This record gives sequence, structure tokens and C-alpha cells, in this order.
Amino acid sequence: MRIIVDAMGGDNAPQAPVQGALQAIKEYGVEVVLVGRGEDILEALKKEGVGELPQGLSITHADQVVEMCDNPATAFKEKKDSSLTVGLNLLKCGEGDAFVSAGSTGALLSGATLLIKRIKGIRRAAMAPVVPTGGGGAVLVDCGATAEGTPEFLLQFSFMGSYYAERVLGRPEPKVGLLNIGTEPSKGTALQKETYKLLQRAKEEGRINFVGNVEAREAVEGAVDVIVADGYSGNIFLKTVEGAGLFLTREMKKMFTTSLKTKIAALLMKDGLRKFKKLLDSNEVGGTALVGLAKPVIKAHGSSNGYAIKNAIRQAVEFSRSGIIEDITENMGYMRLPVRPAAADEGEG
Repeated sequence: MRIIVDAMGGDNAPQAPVQGALQAIKEYGVEVVLVGRGEDILEALKKEGVGELPQGLSITHADQVVEMCDNPATAFKEKKDSSLTVGLNLLKCGEGDAFVSAGSTGALLSGATLLIKRIKGIRRAAMAPVVPTGGGGAVLVDCGATAEGTPEFLLQFSFMGSYYAERVLGRPEPKVGLLNIGTEPSKGTALQKETYKLLQRAKEEGRINFVGNVEAREAVEGAVDVIVADGYSGNIFLKTVEGAGLFLTREMKKMFTTSLKTKIAALLMKDGLRKFKKLLDSNEVGGTALVGLAKPVIKAHGSSNGYAIKNAIRQAVEFSRSGIIEDITENMGYMRLPVRPAAADEGEG
């Protein structure tokens, strides 16, 4: 298994990608191709005490870097020798099994859509992070790739999220819920109402395990394995969960450091607190899968450290081996809107 990593993407590049690559090679036995400025990558390796390239690690030189201030829609075209563009082209040409980048989300999505391309029939690729819930995590699809959705987009997101939950999270017959302001079928905007009908039909046909609308509170409590949303609502949901996690962690830290008694209590609860912190730590997940593309692409968080990049590489390996792309391709016929019969006099005149 060979994973291509954008060595120049993210706030902590190239050190974090280098660290993550070294850890992944050691722990997972994968090959990693670091794409970026060769001299910078070699310097980062020296800081890790590595003088010569270890077995399983290679470097592909790319002079340019896509910056966060670059236009995301055109950056990969304007900077054809950037680590992001070169890395995507390597994936396109079969030089690796998956691509990982902590760089610009917009540029990655635009570049992957035009270079790697979507699976035939998929209307939009979606970002599908695994968010922490009381049920051990749920796939949120979409979380921002497409702000304005259509019922057909959300129908396809539902199938793709279901395959991801089953194949990667190991959830047999994953429960799929449509994010809404209430559980009744009549709730929501026209988008949610029409999507509900499509998902209900897919359930009746035995295609997905749709359990109905789900409110944000129940979703966080673990009511479903897949949370389906348009990118606008999904992004708000994701940022709220992340913000709540940071708030709770900060407040608990204050609470357990106010006095000698609370410090002793914190010491006694050390293992439990560590597990709680790990549950809310995005570095544990590693990244967000871009589902609907013809090849695996993982978007790591811009602030990723080496540990997070290592986990993003692990996620890329799992995605590549999962068979999700094959599932989507084989079931594409069930993921389209039903064709309405033309009127008897249509086209006559």
C-alpha cells in the first residue's frame, strides 16, 4: 500500500507530514511518498534524526506551495508544480493508492474533483468526517463541500455515508438519519421534506437503514451511525460539536485545578479524563474522507501534528482497502432520482 502525502500542506508543514510519514511506515508497514520541496523535506527529516531515507519512504519534488490565501478554485491550476497538484496527479496516474493533505480544503476539493474526478453518476463529492457521539462516533455527510444541496445530492450522501460506516467503522446495517429540526416527516424546509421521501423509498427497497429525521441533540447522543445533511447545516453541526468539546475540556481543566481537593480528584480520575479528552480529540481521527471521488482522498486538519498525519494515513489505508468506491459504483442505479414519464403530447407541436 502506497500513500501519497502533501508534505507542504498545513500549518505545521513540512515537519508534521514528515513525522506522520515516519510513524505510519513503522506502525502500518505502508510506503509513503512525500511530495514537496525536497530540500525542506530532507531538513525536516534531519530534525527527526533521519539522515538517509528509510525503507518505504520516497520524495517527489514539487517547487510550489498552495497557500491558504490562494484562490481555492484555481490554485491547483495556477500552481501546477505545487505539492497538492503534483500529489493529485500522482494518484491519478496510479503512482499511489490514496492521497493525504492538510492544505487548503477548497483547493483540495477543486483539484480532486477535476483531476481525480467523481465516480460516474455522483453529482457532488462530500466531506464525511467521523464526529464523536455517544454511540462511538457517526459519519457526518456532508460537512461543507457543497453548501446548497438538492434532494438527489442528499440521497447520494446517504448511500455513501452508509457504505463508509459499514466498511470503515464496522457498523452492520448502519442507522441513517436526516439532520432536521424535528423528527416528524413534515419538519424542515422543502429540501428535507423531499429528501425524506427519497430516503424512505430507499429504506422500503431495502437499500439503506433509514431511521427518519434526527435532531442534533439525539445525533450527538448516538441515535444514528450516519448523519445526513447539506453542507451548510452539516458544517454548523460539526463546528458546534467541536466548539462544545473545546469548551467542556477547558472548563473541566479549570474545575480540576482550583484546589488541592480537585487536583487529587483529577489524579484519581486520570484514566477516565484521558479517555474523555481522546474522544474529543480530532487528531485521533486524523482526517476527513472525500467520498464520491474515483480514488481515495483524505483531508487532514490544517493544524495537524505528526500524530494526526499518521492517523490520516491510517484512515487513507482503511479507505483504500474498504471497497467503498466499488460499492458506490455498483449501486449507482439506486442513487438517482426516479425518471418521471413524459407527458403524452411532450415534444409534439
